[in-house]
Amino acid sequence: MLRRILALPTGRIAAGILLAIALLAVLGPYLAPHDPLEGGPDILAGPSGAHWLGTDYLGRDVVSRLLDGSRVSVLGSLQVSLVALVVGVVPGILSVYLGATFEWVTLRLADTLIALPFLVFAVAVTALLGNGIPQAMFTVGIMISPLFYRVSRAATLAVARSPYVEAALISGASIGWVVRRHVWGKVLPPIAVALATTAGTGFVVVSSLTFLGIGVQPPAPTWGGVLAADLGYLSFRPWAPLVPTALIMATVWACNLLADAIRDVSGEAGRALLLKRRIDVSARA
Repeated sequence: MLRRILALPTGRIAAGILLAIALLAVLGPYLAPHDPLEGGPDILAGPSGAHWLGTDYLGRDVVSRLLDGSRVSVLGSLQVSLVALVVGVVPGILSVYLGATFEWVTLRLADTLIALPFLVFAVAVTALLGNGIPQAMFTVGIMISPLFYRVSRAATLAVARSPYVEAALISGASIGWVVRRHVWGKVLPPIAVALATTAGTGFVVVSSLTFLGIGVQPPAPTWGGVLAADLGYLSFRPWAPLVPTALIMATVWACNLLADAIRDVSGEAGRALLLKRRIDVSARA
C-alpha cells in the first residue's frame, strides 16, 4: 500500500510534509538557536540575524520556541490517535462476534461519547487529573474512539457475512484466528483512513488546548502557546501569528491529504489504479 500511496501526487506531498514535521519533532529542540525559555532585553523585536522571527513579549526567541514546541504538539497528536485506535477498534471488531449483550453495551457507550462535547470534557477531566498533555490527550482519544468503533464495526460486519468466514467458524476456527486471517486485512484500510484523519483532528485539539494554556505548564513552549502569545501583541507584530498558524494548518492539511490518498488506493479504487499503472507501463514498453 505504501508504494501505491507514494505513486499519487497527494500521497507524496502528504508524506513530505509529515516527514518534515516529524523531523522537527525529533530534532527541533536540538536545532533551536537559543534557549526557548530564556528571555532577553530585546522585547517584541522584529526579524533579524540573531532572531529570525523576532522575539516575544518576554524577549524569548520565537524560532527556538517553535522548534522546541514541535515535539509536544506532535506527540500529543500521536497519543490521541493511538488511544482512539486501541479503545475503538478492538470493541468494534469484537461487537460482531461476542453476542447481543456486548454489542448493545458498546453501542450505547459509543453513542454516549459522541453526544459529549469532547473539548469541554477534556478541559473538565484535565482539571480533575492535573494540567498535563498526557491526561488531556488520553481523554480526547477516548472521546474520539467512537469513530474507530463504528468504522471497524462496519467493515467487520461486511466481512462477517462472507461465506469463507462463516465456513471457517463452522469448521471450528476461533474468533481470534478468523479476525487475524480474514477480518483484519479488510478492516485495515478504513482504519488507516480514520487514523490519518484523527491525527489531524488530534493536532487541532492539542493546538486548541495549548492555546488556552491547558495541558502544559508555562513557560513550556507549544505551537498553540506561541500563537496565543502572538495574538496578544498584534499592534506591535501583526505578522507574528502567521508562522505558527501555517505550521498547524500544513500539518492538518497533510494528514487529510494522506487520508484521501489511503482511501484512493484502497479496495476497488486501489486495484483499478494499480491496473491502470500496469497498463501504462506496458504501453510505454
